Amino acid sequence: MDWINSLFFGSSVAHNVLTLAIVITLGIVLGRVKIWGVSLGITWILFVGIAVAHFGMTIDGEVLHFLKEFGLILFVYSIGLQIGPSFFSSFKKLGLRMNIVAVSIVFMGVATCLAIHYICKIPMPTMVGILSGAVTNTPGLGAATEAYRDSKGVLDSSISLGYAIAYPLGVLGMIFSITFIKYLPRFSQPSKNPIPSIMGESKDAVRLNLIVRNPALVSKSIEQIRFLLGRKFVISRILNADGTVVIPSHENKLSLGDKVLVVTNSTDAETVSSYIGEPTDIDWDSVAGHMIARRIMVTNSSVNGDTLKDLKLFNQLGFNITRVNRAGIDLVAHENLALQIGDRVTAVGGKMEIEKAEKILGNSMMNLRHPNLVPIFLGIFLGVLVGSIPIVIPGLPQAAKIGLAGGPLVVAILLSRFGHNFKLATYTTVSANLMLREVGISLFLACVGIGAGAEFFDTLINQNGYVWILYGAIITIIPTISGALLARYILKFDYLTVIGMISGSSTNPPALAYANSIAGNDIPSVAYATVYPLTMFLRILTAQMLILLII
Repeated sequence: MDWINSLFFGSSVAHNVLTLAIVITLGIVLGRVKIWGVSLGITWILFVGIAVAHFGMTIDGEVLHFLKEFGLILFVYSIGLQIGPSFFSSFKKLGLRMNIVAVSIVFMGVATCLAIHYICKIPMPTMVGILSGAVTNTPGLGAATEAYRDSKGVLDSSISLGYAIAYPLGVLGMIFSITFIKYLPRFSQPSKNPIPSIMGESKDAVRLNLIVRNPALVSKSIEQIRFLLGRKFVISRILNADGTVVIPSHENKLSLGDKVLVVTNSTDAETVSSYIGEPTDIDWDSVAGHMIARRIMVTNSSVNGDTLKDLKLFNQLGFNITRVNRAGIDLVAHENLALQIGDRVTAVGGKMEIEKAEKILGNSMMNLRHPNLVPIFLGIFLGVLVGSIPIVIPGLPQAAKIGLAGGPLVVAILLSRFGHNFKLATYTTVSANLMLREVGISLFLACVGIGAGAEFFDTLINQNGYVWILYGAIITIIPTISGALLARYILKFDYLTVIGMISGSSTNPPALAYANSIAGNDIPSVAYATVYPLTMFLRILTAQMLILLII
């Protein structure tokens, strides 16, 4: 039976694979268990890894290090691909104010971490691990671990130990904060800054049914009207006085009494409406005749990065493109809007014209199911390169690097947002992105747990590690509640928006799930998604900066 002992407690490749498979499988199964409606989810992999390592199932150090870093790269790169298209738009309008709240929570957490470090004399690597666990930020843990290894040449297991010990109360502390602030004075009152829902037809584009009343528009083409008004809008359909419905081109002219369907930005809606005429009730389905509207998926790689004007899709081929849905956001079509693989455009026209649009754009789900591996591995290559560039920061004893956690994240965000300009198709299906992300985080957490397992229980019991739980709770609760007070009483956001923001500021999916269960709508999810990209970046960067303070 020596082969069984060697398989479970040896050092062969089979042993390494078996150990990872056991840890990840048991972790995922346990992650489905909920206690009082709350689950630690995939983080159970970390604790299973600790347990099996405690009982002697370990992995060779070099193999463990490689798998941990590679898993982290896959995880953060897939996150970057997901959040990239909406990263820069998150700073617009109310998003800027939401991110101010999230940034304040991040830096209050850092300040609390520093205060505990200096007052209680806890080593900084341990405190950074506790901070990462308290805010449930795994990439921050990876960035801190890598920064310490690069600077010292060795690993400090206390970083992973602090993370593992603080993590459970990091989840529970967020849920406590969400519940606690609900009962503060005026927290449940209606907001002066409501945010739009992601349910329904669109978040940014709106439809207006108008009747033309402005005499100044007579004898002017639609292109001239758009130029004079200086706003982005599309006139999708026109119902003439004789009852005919037409799909207008640039050259079409409006007449008094025409009824038009206009698609524009929510911020421009009032201006466009008052300029053209007045609202009217009309059922376009009953008067459209042969006109149809259809969502068409952009799957033809040859059009990736081309503008609607380049493709002659903007009021030139007998149909109209009124909206472009990208990463869940409806954008108003305009001639300079560049299409990306994975966009869904709304085309309006006759059946033959719509078929023409489908031939140009592709509309083949089979093409999207085929993975674009070149941009993924090219992005990882560039991410590792960018992450390895030394950055000289005054006051730090040595150059900083954004590392294997930060580099791939930054490159993925940039490629997913601007890659189409270089004909790079960075689109991945939701399921493919989720698979890549889950495989990466599973490998990372398993390796972290296995690496920390030998010392975990000794630290927790014999070295006062239980006090770290208290420190983690302080880092979780104080900045979170302080940020919630800022958001509600100063910036006047409503309760549901606030709990989404504070969940996003900790990149805490279990907290978001709890917030959604309270809300019964998607408002917390909108707020979470708005602050998540910048928060994730700052969590990674600040974790590294704290480590470099001790070098």
